[in-house]
Amino acid sequence: MQLRYRQQVTAAGVSVVALALTLGACSSSSSSSPPGGSSSSSSSSSSGGAKLSGTLNGSGSTFQLTFQQEAIAAFKSVQPNMTVNYGGGGSGKGRTDLAAGTVNFAGSDSPIPAKEASGFTGKTILYFPVIIGPITMAYNLSGVSNLKLSPATIAGIFSGKIKTWNDPAIKADNSGANLPSTPITLAVRSDSSGTTQNFTEFLVEATGSAWSLGSSSTIKWPSSARAASGNPGVAQVVKSTPGAIGYVDYSTAKASGLTFASVKNKDGSFIAPSPESATAAADAVAVKPDLTFAAVWQGGANAYPITYQSWDLVNAKQPTANDAAMLKAYLTYLLGDGQKLLEQVGLAPLPTSLDQQAVAQLDKITS
Repeated sequence: MQLRYRQQVTAAGVSVVALALTLGACSSSSSSSPPGGSSSSSSSSSSGGAKLSGTLNGSGSTFQLTFQQEAIAAFKSVQPNMTVNYGGGGSGKGRTDLAAGTVNFAGSDSPIPAKEASGFTGKTILYFPVIIGPITMAYNLSGVSNLKLSPATIAGIFSGKIKTWNDPAIKADNSGANLPSTPITLAVRSDSSGTTQNFTEFLVEATGSAWSLGSSSTIKWPSSARAASGNPGVAQVVKSTPGAIGYVDYSTAKASGLTFASVKNKDGSFIAPSPESATAAADAVAVKPDLTFAAVWQGGANAYPITYQSWDLVNAKQPTANDAAMLKAYLTYLLGDGQKLLEQVGLAPLPTSLDQQAVAQLDKITS
């Protein structure tokens, strides 16, 4: 299915605010109003007509963290008696928490992998795409700007084969640049991460046998790599370590003031990460019936090749009618007025057709 974006957005970095949330058991506080789901025909209504009360807990993707913070604050004016909590922890933690029933929804940047499927036996999991954005090659190298990196060079760096910044492979990507002999420090994720999954999927797709570490939410990186939790953790390692390079989502990289490279795309052009280039990458994405897809390594002259996506995962069958109604209300907001918040955090909105499919799927949430 060919998708066309309804708009392109410009980046506006925002400060990443530390989020310290206590995740309790999935709540089902009773509402004085009858449970009322959202209207699937109008995203602007955001929450349907019913006023709800209770608490929703979510965890997972740190790619979603800033967006969730903004959306939760704005949603309070729509449903003042509802509380929504979202803790990061990485996509893997979100899926684990959802399987255990300790959260109502999980933020995940990749579909449930086969090795985790047993945790969802007997459950129907719905995928609601909420955001699209680039993974940057963020680096800390004094005096070097406008760095260019090809997929093969990135594979060599992150496999530990390219060890210094003046390596011939990096020089070949940056003709005429004055590159120092500074040792390269890899900044990677320590937690189970959808960002890791998508970054390594890009390397598999773009370089084939040149990348030998595989694609997964956790990778056995070279022993010299410095690991940190979440996109903010990797960003901090890059920012504080001369010679470091790490894979960090665009919103976090911008908010952290990091410098990032242009990456050679499928059409042979070096493209800088931005919401616009993420939009171009997703222009021809094929979407499966369950609304899963992969945006990495897509064609297009202006497509950024390390673009990824994130979903909110929920159980189709909820324990109470109030839980179902609250989930519908919040997800409808994320898919409706919440999409308008993406510009200010440097992310791209969903394509109109995909957004409409996600809204229509809300009716599958029942009690």
